[in-house]
Amino acid sequence: MKKFRKVLDGLTTSSPGGSIGSPSGGSAAGTPTATPTPKEIEIQETLVSENFQLCKTVRHGFPYQPTALAFDPVQKILAIGSRTGGVRILGRPGVDCYCQHESGAAVLQLQFLINEGALVTACADDTLHLWNLRQRRPAVLHSLKFNRERITFCHLPFQSKWLYVGTERGNTHIVNIESFILSGYVIMWNKAIELSTKTHPGPVVHLSDSPKDEGKLLIGFESGTIVQWDLRLKKADFRIYYDEAIHSVSWHHEGKQFMCSHSDGSLSIWNLRNTTKPFQVTFPHGKIQKDGRKESCKPILKVEYKTSRNSEPFVIFSGGLSYDKAGRRPTLTIMHGKAITVLEMDYPIVEFMALCETPYNNEVQEPYAVVVLLEKDLIVVDLTQSNFPVFENPYPMDIHESPVTCTAYFADCPPDIIPILYSIGVKHKKTGYSQKEWPVGGGTWTLGSHTYPEIIITGHADGSIKFWDASAITLQMLYKLKTSKAFLKPKPSEGRAADLVEDDPFAIQMVSWCPQSRIFCVVGISAHIILYRFSKYEANTQIVSLEVRLRCEAEDVISPSENENNPCFTESGSHSPQPHHHQHAASPGSGTTEGNKDSNPCLKVKDRMVRVPPGYQAELVIQLLWADGEPPQQITSLDVNSAYGLLAFGNCNGLAVVDYLQKTILLCMSTLDLYGAADPYQRLTRSPRRNRQSTSEFCMRGLSNLYSDSKKRIRTSYQSLTELSDNQQSIDTDRSKSPTSVKGPGRKLSLPTDLKTDLDHVNGHCTSPTSQSCSTGKPRVPMGPEGPRLTRRGPGRPPFRKAQSAACMEISLPVSHTEGYASRRAMLQQLHGVAMYSHDEHHATAPYCWSERAAATESRENSFSRSRSSSVSSIDRDTKEAVTTLQFGESYARKSDTLPTPCLWVGTSLGMVLLIPMSIPTDHEERMEEPVTIGPSGTVLMLKGSVLRISFLDCMGALIQSPYEVWRDLNAHEDPDRMRRRKLVHISPSSSQHTCGEGHLAVVCSEKQAKVFLMPSQSCLFVHNITESSFVLRADVVSVCNSVCLACFCANGHVMTLSLPSLRPLLDVNYLPLADMRIARTFCFTHGGQALYLSSPTEIQRITYSQEMCDNLQEMLGELFTPIETPEAQNRGFLKGFFGGNSHNFDREELFGEAAAGKGSRSLAQHIPGQAGMEGMKVAACGVVGDLARARIALDERGQRLGELEERTALMMTSAETFSKHAHEVMLKCKDKKWYQL
Repeated sequence: MKKFRKVLDGLTTSSPGGSIGSPSGGSAAGTPTATPTPKEIEIQETLVSENFQLCKTVRHGFPYQPTALAFDPVQKILAIGSRTGGVRILGRPGVDCYCQHESGAAVLQLQFLINEGALVTACADDTLHLWNLRQRRPAVLHSLKFNRERITFCHLPFQSKWLYVGTERGNTHIVNIESFILSGYVIMWNKAIELSTKTHPGPVVHLSDSPKDEGKLLIGFESGTIVQWDLRLKKADFRIYYDEAIHSVSWHHEGKQFMCSHSDGSLSIWNLRNTTKPFQVTFPHGKIQKDGRKESCKPILKVEYKTSRNSEPFVIFSGGLSYDKAGRRPTLTIMHGKAITVLEMDYPIVEFMALCETPYNNEVQEPYAVVVLLEKDLIVVDLTQSNFPVFENPYPMDIHESPVTCTAYFADCPPDIIPILYSIGVKHKKTGYSQKEWPVGGGTWTLGSHTYPEIIITGHADGSIKFWDASAITLQMLYKLKTSKAFLKPKPSEGRAADLVEDDPFAIQMVSWCPQSRIFCVVGISAHIILYRFSKYEANTQIVSLEVRLRCEAEDVISPSENENNPCFTESGSHSPQPHHHQHAASPGSGTTEGNKDSNPCLKVKDRMVRVPPGYQAELVIQLLWADGEPPQQITSLDVNSAYGLLAFGNCNGLAVVDYLQKTILLCMSTLDLYGAADPYQRLTRSPRRNRQSTSEFCMRGLSNLYSDSKKRIRTSYQSLTELSDNQQSIDTDRSKSPTSVKGPGRKLSLPTDLKTDLDHVNGHCTSPTSQSCSTGKPRVPMGPEGPRLTRRGPGRPPFRKAQSAACMEISLPVSHTEGYASRRAMLQQLHGVAMYSHDEHHATAPYCWSERAAATESRENSFSRSRSSSVSSIDRDTKEAVTTLQFGESYARKSDTLPTPCLWVGTSLGMVLLIPMSIPTDHEERMEEPVTIGPSGTVLMLKGSVLRISFLDCMGALIQSPYEVWRDLNAHEDPDRMRRRKLVHISPSSSQHTCGEGHLAVVCSEKQAKVFLMPSQSCLFVHNITESSFVLRADVVSVCNSVCLACFCANGHVMTLSLPSLRPLLDVNYLPLADMRIARTFCFTHGGQALYLSSPTEIQRITYSQEMCDNLQEMLGELFTPIETPEAQNRGFLKGFFGGNSHNFDREELFGEAAAGKGSRSLAQHIPGQAGMEGMKVAACGVVGDLARARIALDERGQRLGELEERTALMMTSAETFSKHAHEVMLKCKDKKWYQL
């Protein structure tokens, strides 16, 4: 606990910001106030570093790039391995565990130790791992690394501790599961085949013990050779040589025959009585052609042969279709008697497995379901019904149904919002599922005591929005919203050329949701915003459309000046600009256009009455317009406030504020005009570029080609998005001649055209899209050899870009102090969707010199810091200032304000924070009729780097929630007069500050530093430079442990928390290196010390940085292992036991043990103890602690054995009484009879 006291005398020079040497530490208005009345702020900070710990909690979604599948028929849990070394273990809903191999090698095969609480994984690095599943977080007990041979197949018989391992060389090794040591018993390939065979049989592709005799091992080689090896006699019983390659083998449960699948699409059945030729060969999908030949078919990759008591056996296989049927989807074929059912799948089949009632391979299998693992889905087919319906999947496996483009995380939501969303979303669920219970029902899970309502929102490339219930570390879809329904379907023949129509024009870029008022806003890739209201009733409505021309007519250029070192601000009161009313100027017809197409938006809103179902109903659509033949810039920031009835958004051109109650545009200004007289930098005007049309065509053609590959990948391969530097050689060649071609260490980056500049442009004008032209007195534009220069300059954007799916962005951008600035610029452009610039330092020691441009540019590219001195390159000086964050709230716009008023805080990419006051009528009738007045105040605060987050604290250190309107259903029928009244909840900064006086604290975080300002004096109380060598990607003020802190995620992978308001570092963990843009675009914090990000294109990873939640995590996770008695084997009967072989007399320990077989070769495999094993050894060696642990385990085992003994004793007594009763009855019956009468 830290207690601090800060005495403010109103002088900005005495603020801590001034002591750090930054001019931004003082007030933006410059002149200090004349009343040096001291104020005291006393805040007790309760957060300490011990309150924070970073750990992963749970992973949701479909395992990315799956490779293997396994099922425990007794425990009824499912395991899925992936190409990245991950293992997902699934049970009943709530039982979901993720494990990761440290090596990251792909998982080749999974084998459960059935009903033992253990799992064996075989990885591509030729290592076997034994996982302990008897703990909530599984850990590796043992590992065995093969050095000289590659693992190809593994088999673990039921209730056996010896694992068979086949290798690429054709050898079969045996591993003891308990000790994870190699046995000396080896089946060499040259002994398995005949000596006369001249060719190598190939890798081992199958191993299985005979159901009839466990002492017989069936070995399948890839070349088509099959050998049954007698483990006792160490010789082959028979050998089969087949012409076609073998992919899989499956036994009949009686052990008299088995079935093979081959590469030519055939199935062969072999009878052990005659192995010279196959008993039957069939081509299930191969038809006989007219010339008598069979169609060539694709390989059958796997077959399972399962028997049933009451029906014909099931033959289930994947593949085998004829090559002639091109374009057919992957199939799973189920042959049941004479009936053949072909199930078409949406994605390629990775693996499938039949679920059977018994774990014994020598009993009738009775399959009841088939688990099919696809590349991007998991389905389970019900085999007990003739139409083979699928089970409804209880896991959130469809997060990636359309690529995820943005995420939002809301903790501690209103408790009634989840049931309402679920009740509406359940009406739109698909039907036709199997009515039986989900067959994967293992493990146990209970709702913990530390739970609260949580909601995750995902935006997708197809314009859909999904609401997920994330309470208690589970995930369940509540409601799906399709934003595309508000628009007409775009047609290539309409409007512009067909090549400008995007595949995903409705892709979601960001969302803003108020759970209290249930107002929901989405921002799309086509520079459109949709505002939704929630209603429990369906309604007929017409969507209102507003069109905004938010465009800067010329580039805003920052002039290099010696005055940059000490920018002087005037008093905000003396130079405050007058409020601007731009309703007419912001209309679609404003300004000079080049035809009707420049007044059109990218999409067309439905202009008729539409019937909307219950749920979120579109009320307003705002679209930015094309101008000068170029599409609008993408929107970079958004905020909506239900109490004010206002919506604000911005991009790299400027800011717009919309009154969504009156459906009017209140403000539409360029970023430069927002400053007024308080602009801290001297801006240069520029002359328009020469031949705008040709440049526009070049950039549109070039960037359209630049992103063409990534457009195709979003729906097909989920591969990495092509980097900006290596796509088009011709473009790179042309741009290398321009000042926008930046050469970094070992790479070249061609920046988009909106970063290009013409260095010879020195004259021109910069006007707001809503202000009048300022061409009076401007020099005439000279005529060049290429023709007249146009008087307008557009940024030259390409047609609105393909949805930058967060799921498919994997741009490797190492972040360090030695990385070139170009890499970071490209990364920020990918992150925000526009070209933006943010400076880190507003002053330097040396003035700018025009003659040192070349040297300055070179030093600039090799330095990560961004100075406002001679190291500033032309690219930095010519880039526009974007609006990066917006925040509505009750605040003080000027120093002279005594009461808080509604304000809009605007953060820009240049590190500027602007305050815009608003005058909003309080009465309900006046609010719907009277206009809202709004205008810049001239107040400017400054930070290093682009502003990311703005939040407010009261003078007691508590987080101030934004005002909101209590939700009301506008479509409700009962008491319409009462429902029309708005009920507002205002949380004033001065409501709880009677002891502290007026004012509040403003927390502003940029990508470089964080500052805490006291309002209304605008004095900087605290400042903290978060990072020097990297930059912050995400920041938020969150509540943790009944207090608040600032949480940050940096590009170098560090997760940091800072105390508020003193900005003391509390946590700094190097957690996740930023390997791709997907993480940057989807990482988000929320209250309660939680965060999430998209760890793969199909999975959401949730983490916590709260020590309290880490302590309670074990309670919240599900148990994978449940003590279940292993089912007893069926009584085989006397005759079957006598004539059916002596499988039960087989003792593997006598054959494979060290006494009989000796030790395995140490050079062949190396044993590696796992972390769980090491921890167990440490616990056992801890003296009294170890003794207590052993005693407790012994007592538990003794109690369990005593319980079992008592049950068996009672069973024996019952059996004895029954036997005695029957014996007495027989005695009475036969007592009076002679021997010959019996």
